[in-house]
Amino acid sequence: MRRTMPPALRALAHRNYRLWATADLVSVTGSWMQVLGLNWVVLARTGSATSLGISILLSTLPGILLGPWAGALADRFPARRIITLGQTIHVALAVLLALVVATDGTLALIYALTAIAGVVTTFEGPALGRFAGEVVPPSDLGNALALGSIINSTGRVLGMSLAGVLAATIGEPSLFLVNAASFLAVLATVRAIRTDELIPLPLSTPDRAGVRAGFGYLRGRTRLLTLFALGFVLSGLGRNYQVTMAAMTQGPLGSGPAGYGLLSAVFAVGTVIGGIIAARMRHLSIPVLLGAAAITSVLQVTGGLTTGMVAFALVILPIAAGAVLIDTTMSTRIQLDSASDMRGRVIAAHGAVSATAGAVSAPLLGWLCEWPGPQTALVLAGAIALTATAAAATHFRRLSSKAPATTATTTIPTPAEKPLVPA
Repeated sequence: MRRTMPPALRALAHRNYRLWATADLVSVTGSWMQVLGLNWVVLARTGSATSLGISILLSTLPGILLGPWAGALADRFPARRIITLGQTIHVALAVLLALVVATDGTLALIYALTAIAGVVTTFEGPALGRFAGEVVPPSDLGNALALGSIINSTGRVLGMSLAGVLAATIGEPSLFLVNAASFLAVLATVRAIRTDELIPLPLSTPDRAGVRAGFGYLRGRTRLLTLFALGFVLSGLGRNYQVTMAAMTQGPLGSGPAGYGLLSAVFAVGTVIGGIIAARMRHLSIPVLLGAAAITSVLQVTGGLTTGMVAFALVILPIAAGAVLIDTTMSTRIQLDSASDMRGRVIAAHGAVSATAGAVSAPLLGWLCEWPGPQTALVLAGAIALTATAAAATHFRRLSSKAPATTATTTIPTPAEKPLVPA
């Protein structure tokens, strides 16, 4: 029986989503514990930030290289089957990492297990995205994604906090074992999901299966390609604050590590606020995306012109909220505005674009922060993001004038349908 929930929590009215959200919180908490433990182990053993960077690269590179094949797999086979296999492998990898760390295994072995975990995560990602569209109806997908962002922020805080305590009292191997247990929780949840309450998405027929068919589909979808292009700019230059916040605190703000920690906390609070705003919105439409992108871009320019710690923190807060609203709206539109049997490949393509944007822009922003300075870098990046937003708005307006109005927020397209026009 469906429960009655406030509008901001309407996705929780569905039993399957309540189970999935609980499992997500447990899994995210465990994952952040392992991330912190792995980073600490690599840094402690090598004393090298470069070695840590290699570890991070090995975990993220598969998403860029293998994303199209992961998406094709997700569109061809049931999501639950892929998730079950992936989570089972994750359990084994987490236990192996615990054993390697406990026995002082070689760094090469840690790197190998990290790379394998990255591959598994890559192939799981599109299936997880498809499954998220099956536990709630299309009308509640945006709300589910918004609540998911809040869950991710909460899990990150919990994971990093618990990791510090457990690492100091029990030791680093315990972090990997807790993460293994979190994957078991997801496996149990998948079995507890009521299949008769799922909203199944059709799988690809043989003539629409595969990587080539996915690229062919995207080539003809200007609306999706515009979303990808805008997302590339916004992810790369609009919100890469790991670099710019550190540069600002070390430079113009002169607040050092303590200031960076404070700004990180403010940013985290902003992400929760952004999740709440997104959850309260009934329709996450293209105008919402463009409005949030424009506001955050202007705020980024404003941040580059500030000179005080308090003023910069006051700018960072709404930027973080806007970032979550942008990400949630972008994910909602990409899923609802693509054919159901192509959704895995579209999700994978979006993930690859975002990962590439982060990989390319981080060193670029770092160089800008070192050469003209962090304030100039913020102003320049914000101006480029604002220009890209204006160009996207113009393009969407042209597309809308050529297409009939539809109700993309309440309909799942069938394989034969074209992508729906955003609300």
